[in-house]
Amino acid sequence: MYFENTGIEDIVADLSILDDLMLDHDLVRAGQWDYERVTYDKKYVIKEGTFYLRIFGYTTDGDVDTRNAIMNLKKPVIGKHYYPFGVEYGEDEHFPDSLLKDCKATLKAVKEALQPYNMKKV
Repeated sequence: MYFENTGIEDIVADLSILDDLMLDHDLVRAGQWDYERVTYDKKYVIKEGTFYLRIFGYTTDGDVDTRNAIMNLKKPVIGKHYYPFGVEYGEDEHFPDSLLKDCKATLKAVKEALQPYNMKKV
């Protein structure tokens, strides 16, 4: 399920700043990257299952491997993990209200923290 109108998808920022600020909000990049893309994950383990809040990003200017990249963030998504198959993002998935509330609060905090570093011309 995508989170609409969060403002996250309007952010363009330096990768090193993103890595630091995302980690401040429990969003971890870890091994979720290649040379042009990154994924920041916040993991939730609750009685209804394991869920991931994900923020994807891509670069058209730089290289993620060298940590010298300007990243364009995409629309955030929430998904449920099914072992051993992976994460499902479908609209027919059930996401508890408390989980969605926390995700929205996290996204709002991330957006506010990144605003001073946003390079996108609005």
